[in-house]
Formats: sequence, C-alpha cells, structure tokens
Amino acid sequence: MEEKNKKKSRRRFDSDFKSEAVRLSMEGGKSVASVAKGLGIHENLLHKWRKQLFDKTHEIFPGQGRLSPRDNELYKLRKELARVKMERDILKKAVAIFSKKPE
Repeated sequence: MEEKNKKKSRRRFDSDFKSEAVRLSMEGGKSVASVAKGLGIHENLLHKWRKQLFDKTHEIFPGQGRLSPRDNELYKLRKELARVKMERDILKKAVAIFSKKPE
C-alpha cells in the first residue's frame, strides 16, 4: 500500500527552459495550451512565465533564492537601516548615561 501523504517533489525549471517555453508559446502559431502540453507543464505555469517576461524584462526568472536587482537593493537598504537604528539607540543610551549629574 502506498502512503497517502507522500510528498511529490517539486519540479524545477532553469531560466533557459522558461525562456524557450515562452518563445515557443509566442511563435509558431500554437496556442499556449498546446505548447504547455507538449512540454509537460501546466498551462497556468506557462501563462505565469509569460507574465513575468512582460513585467520584469530586466531580470527574468531569477529563481533559486536569487533576488532581482531591485529586491536585492531593497534588502540591502533595509539591513543598513536596521544597523543605523541600532547605532542610534546605543548613542542615545550613552548620552543619557553621561549626561547624568554625578552624586
């Protein structure tokens, strides 16, 4: 007997495969559904890749934990902001300690 809750491994596609699939769906007069079926992927996935291509032409399909340049810059800025806030809080505490009158 097979286990009911057996997890399926998720298929991963590299950016070359995605780009080629999108190109095939846009050329040759075939429908998105027929191209997707021929490649063995779901039609919605191919629609998603096409949308990504048109929305983010500068960084298509970053994948595997790599961020787009915009998201990477945002991540770095947030990290720097957190560091600067921590330094500010430390300086505030130092000022409070040194500004107390000695008894």
